[in-house]
Amino acid sequence: MRSLLLLILFTSLALLSPFIGAVELKLGDILDPTHLSHQIFFEIRLPRMILGFFGGMILALGGLVFQTLFRNALMTPYTLGISSGAVLGAGLAIKLGIGFVVFGISAVSLFGFLGALATLGLLLYLARFLQNSHSESLLLLGIALSLFFTSALMILFYLGNSVQNDMLLRFTMGSLSILGWREPLVVMFLSLMILVVLFLYRFELSLLGLSDEGAMLRGVDTKRVTITLLLILSLGVGVLVSITGPIGFVGLIIPHIVSKIYPSSIQHRIGKTALFGGFFLLFCDTIARSLTTQSELPIGIVTALIGGPFFIYLILSRGRK
Repeated sequence: MRSLLLLILFTSLALLSPFIGAVELKLGDILDPTHLSHQIFFEIRLPRMILGFFGGMILALGGLVFQTLFRNALMTPYTLGISSGAVLGAGLAIKLGIGFVVFGISAVSLFGFLGALATLGLLLYLARFLQNSHSESLLLLGIALSLFFTSALMILFYLGNSVQNDMLLRFTMGSLSILGWREPLVVMFLSLMILVVLFLYRFELSLLGLSDEGAMLRGVDTKRVTITLLLILSLGVGVLVSITGPIGFVGLIIPHIVSKIYPSSIQHRIGKTALFGGFFLLFCDTIARSLTTQSELPIGIVTALIGGPFFIYLILSRGRK
């Protein structure tokens, strides 16, 4: 019964979302190829909906995997600074004016992925110097790197011109505003690829969530599996952040909500986490578009307003244990 109600709620949200925005759309006008509403729906609203849904899947699955591998409820690509590294990489491409496209992937997206990958590599290298690789210390390292990358981004603001600074400012607040289908299709492909990889590694991921030693005794190559999963998630997060900007707290909130509603093993929560993440970001974007303001509210602000108190709650609940 609960699953049916959630399915009805999510389906209603998906059907209503493209019709909400600054311009009112009517079904009859959308079906007319010569009408402006047809172009708005198929070139702006629908691609944006696809980007939001599959982008939410990537962020939610990223949070699930990072929390499982590091066995820490606060671990996400956002809190570990990987998203900030992707933002800095994309910001460098914007500042340098690099605009080439390779296999449908822009230079900004490529630099974003390289920034996320460099951050992940730096975290794994620094983790070698931590005693027993305590996840709390690794989390503090991620926060420190995030602050460092933010400072570096401020330098780009200082050195950039007004046009570049406006692009950087809008980029750092997070937005799903796109035109056309190229970016949504890239994100959709990456999200489905991540989902397939996690499905193939679902048993290994479940064992790693308990302990590395137990997984090794079961014959799991823990190092190879961990590196593979972290790389594939860094690719997805890096490309997504380079398109939308940083969108925080989705990977923090959704895995916990799903685990509360469906208290089962992680291998049975992968698909549910992906769906909840997609619909949650779609819900946040609908809120951002429905507010009657002079300009559209960045979606990163909406997710931060929801995720900030949730983050505080998690810290306080961990402190009581």
